[in-house]
Parts: sequence; C-alpha cells; structure tokens
Amino acid sequence: MDVQLHRFGLPLAHAFRIARATTTVQRSLIVELQHDGIYGLGEVTENAFYGHSLESMTESIHRCESFLKNYCFGDPEDLWDHLQPLLKDDSFALSAIDLAAHDLYGKLQNQRTYDVLALEWQNVPPSSYTIGIAPISEMVAKLREKPDWGIYKIKLGTSQDVEIVRQLREHTSALFRVDANCGWTAEETIANSIQLKPLGVEFIEQPLPAAAADKDHRRVFDESSLPVVADESCLVESDVEKCVGRFHGVNVKVCKCGGLTAAARMLRQASSSGMKTMVGCMVESTVGISAAAQLLPLLDYADLDGAVLLAEDPADGVAVINGHVRLSDRYGNGAELVPEKADKLTV
Repeated sequence: MDVQLHRFGLPLAHAFRIARATTTVQRSLIVELQHDGIYGLGEVTENAFYGHSLESMTESIHRCESFLKNYCFGDPEDLWDHLQPLLKDDSFALSAIDLAAHDLYGKLQNQRTYDVLALEWQNVPPSSYTIGIAPISEMVAKLREKPDWGIYKIKLGTSQDVEIVRQLREHTSALFRVDANCGWTAEETIANSIQLKPLGVEFIEQPLPAAAADKDHRRVFDESSLPVVADESCLVESDVEKCVGRFHGVNVKVCKCGGLTAAARMLRQASSSGMKTMVGCMVESTVGISAAAQLLPLLDYADLDGAVLLAEDPADGVAVINGHVRLSDRYGNGAELVPEKADKLTV
C-alpha cells in the first residue's frame, strides 16, 4: 500500500472552549492509503492535552511506511494487530491508519464499514450539538443559532455552571447533557447533579480528573443524582473494565483508543458489562465523523457534531443534520475530499 498525508487547518465557526483549552483553528492530518487503484481515508487531529501534534503523528506514520508498502492488505483488524506494537505510543496515528484501512477495505468489498463490522443500521441514536464555554449570553446565542437539535451537550467547568444550564433551559425544551472535562471535585459533582437533574440534564460526562482517587470516583458513582459517563478515564481497551463500578457509561473516542478496530471491541465489552455506550468526536472534518458514525448501531448515545462546528470542511460524506445522521451513498466510511475545498485549507 502507498501512503499519502494531507495536512489541513480547519477554521471553526466559533472559538471552542472547554475547561482546559480554547481552539479557533483545528489542525488535522488525513491519511490516504492506496491499494489496487483504490484509496481509503482516515483522519486524526492535533491534541495538546494528549501530546500529539501534526509533526509527531507524521513522524510516527513515516516509521510505518516501509511496512505498509510491503504489507499484503487483507483486512483492517489484521493490519491493526501488526501496527499496534509499532505505534503503541501513538494511538492517534494508529487510529488514522485504521480508519483509512476500514475505508479502503469497505470500498474493495463494495460494503459500508458498518456492514464490515457486522452491524445493522437500525435504531441508531441521534447526535448532540456541543456548546462550548463562553459568557452565558454567547452560549445562549450559540444555542439559538442551532434551534432544531433535540440534544445539546454543554461544556462546563466554570464558577457558574448551574446558572449556565438554568439560563440555557429558558430557550429550549431539548435534552441536555453536560461535560465538565475533569473540572469538578466529587463534592461539586454530587451537589451539581442535584440541581442539574430537574433542569433536564440526562447525564454528566467525566466530572472528575481521570487521576482522581478511586474512592472519589466510587462516591460519585454511588451518590450522584445523574449517571456519570467516562471519557478521559476510558482511553484504551484495558480501561473499560476499570470503569465498571465507577461510571454508568463510557464515551469512546476512536483517536484515543487506536481506531475503529479497538473502539468496536471496547463498546461491545462495555455493553456486556452493563454500561451505556457512547462515541464522541473531536472538532474534525467529515472524514473523521464519517468513520466514527459507522459505530452508531453499537451506541446508546452519540456526539458526532465535530464537522458541524467548522466554518469550512474539506470533505463530503456522512452528514449530521439537526442531530440526525444521514449516510453517504459511498462504500467504506463514506467520505471523500472535495478538491476545491481541500486545497484552500491545506497547511
């Protein structure tokens, strides 16, 4: 297989702030795998919190180029098993290759990726729309810009979190989910949960830091008035078991675990352990969203609005319209780069 890398700067429609960072342009790396005249695309974005830059991920992928060039492509899971030891310290790079391999394999087999994963496209959950931290008036304005979504995910981690939700509630009857991105203590989580529940909040995502004491995680699990869903505490396959008894659900990010291959296994394991399942996203293009969307039949909850948050998108594929996911008519993951858009965003 031949490998090509495409680097993009993706401008956001609004500055996106969470408890630990603010982003206005998201740098993205798209991996293209070519085999027998067919290509597959995978995407991963920079993430300072986890220590992955375009430069570091590019270097990781270059280390695998000779292997990939000589590899006899069979199926994505076999490729993942070969690459994981080489990329065990760079799950983001592994994920981009794995997504591209699934896209390529689906095209070669004339199947969509969810078919390759032995899933049926039925009863798939809608996606939430994310409202990043800002002055309350700006958060209200963001909600009113997207009035037709049935679920909003509200980023919290400020000194006025409950008031934010209270004021947003005045402008919609939609379901709320909140994400503290590790910004609360156990005491704050329990206290906030009591006030947030009557405001129509469904669950709290990752309230405590992943490194918080086990007793604090278990206390929140037992005493929170709302379910808690792991994100930063559930990065790789071995973390799923650790979340049992500490979280009511897990949010799996394909870039953190190493791609669709690992994500599908994690979701099945979580479900069999009695936890709710969710897939989230980064701010990313339609290439990454189209891949993650292939996991929807495994999910209870979805947060796949990453491309919706962009001012410009270099790709076309799976679309998320007011929360409803519309499949592409293409095989594989369903996305392709649009040259006139991609050229403008190349960095």
